[in-house]
Amino acid sequence: MTDDVKYRDYLELDTLLSLQKPRAAESVAMKSTVLSEQFFIITHQASELWLRQIISDLEAVVDELTTSDDTSTAEWIVDLLQRAAELMRVLHAQLTALDRLPLRDFATFRTLLGTASGAQSEQFHRLAHLIGNAEQEGPLYESFAAWVARSGHTVSDVARQGIEAGVYYRIIEALLDVGNGYWRWQVGHISLITRVLGHHAGTGGTAGADHLVSRCTLPFAELRELRSQAHVGLSVATP
Repeated sequence: MTDDVKYRDYLELDTLLSLQKPRAAESVAMKSTVLSEQFFIITHQASELWLRQIISDLEAVVDELTTSDDTSTAEWIVDLLQRAAELMRVLHAQLTALDRLPLRDFATFRTLLGTASGAQSEQFHRLAHLIGNAEQEGPLYESFAAWVARSGHTVSDVARQGIEAGVYYRIIEALLDVGNGYWRWQVGHISLITRVLGHHAGTGGTAGADHLVSRCTLPFAELRELRSQAHVGLSVATP
């Protein structure tokens, strides 16, 4: 019976709270180092959990836009996109929290990471594929553009009409919120890395900040261009 389910059991807290295992604890490291490594682990584990939710929401959007022409679910799509955008802010806030990682402690336990690197995050790569970048659109935007086309419109039409396009335009706004949040998260990561490592190599042999900078671009380039064209048009039309 569900009435017997307790908070600890429902959230699998015994399992969840057993997953933080600072390797510094196995040595004679100072307590501050152990706590800092635990903080480092928790922050990254939490980020992976939020990434799971963001990816699930965005994949649901792609699936809905790809398999259905029913505009009655469009508001749900907006809700999913807005939630993903808000969770991007959560990811950025966690990077801000990592500023509280003492440099001395990180330098002490960093060797314990071995070849582990955030660049190896499979979920990050899935998210990057979904969203795309300045050079190539991802499935998220491509599915939206195709969905709009099947309705007899174009994304250019929707961008030009603005709020008069109703839920179509709200989806555009939500997509840009997702893209901007994703970009801010990348910039925040670069800021954190340069503060800690400067331009030295990152963990796992990556190029560190230079590697991150090379990948940091604003997604939805076509959508941004169409929005800018609409803005110019409105400016010209305004007396």
